[in-house]
Amino acid sequence: MIQIQTFTFNPFQENTFVLYDETKECVIIDPGCYSDSEKDELANFVEKNELKPIHLLNTHCHIDHILGNKFVSEQYGLLPQFNEKDVEILLATTAYGSSMGINVETSPMPENYLNEGDIVKFGNSELEIIFTPGHCPGEICFYHKGQKFVIGGDVLFYGSIGRTDLPGGDYATLISSIKNKLLPLGDDYVVYPGHGPKTNIGLEKKQNPFLN
Repeated sequence: MIQIQTFTFNPFQENTFVLYDETKECVIIDPGCYSDSEKDELANFVEKNELKPIHLLNTHCHIDHILGNKFVSEQYGLLPQFNEKDVEILLATTAYGSSMGINVETSPMPENYLNEGDIVKFGNSELEIIFTPGHCPGEICFYHKGQKFVIGGDVLFYGSIGRTDLPGGDYATLISSIKNKLLPLGDDYVVYPGHGPKTNIGLEKKQNPFLN
């Protein structure tokens, strides 16, 4: 059974996730750890629970979701994996960070890219991938059919959706991704978003003002 640990990091209050199972193999998704104390918090959790990180995954490559990519890469010998359409977004993070007074440690590039239908395996577990652009050109989500959860990045939030006023964003595309990719997963799917508290598909279908 997959366990999900959530950390909230950096000035953007971004959610970083560590997923692991009984084998102790784990994946780190969207490492946003920025300060030394945040990096220590992530590393200490991995060490305390005797975990073995085998994948570094990004739902998308906005600055707040990749601030810890270099740290995780160097700490555990991993290269990030994300959708190829977000390469330009990743390459722009250093300049974007400088404009905001944030020092971005340059993320390494992937050795392979992730696409819809791909499967990420760790331990006795696996995550499936769906392509959900709109917030970012290459946004992807990771979901698990058995436990009915989705790591949703900045697509769908509790009572809201990802912003589309950043480069590469498109409102109509995002709404299409939500309605055609996320909602069909089922009302009982729990959504772990990139910001804020977790929610579920059924609740958002009923109350989310952007979906009515």
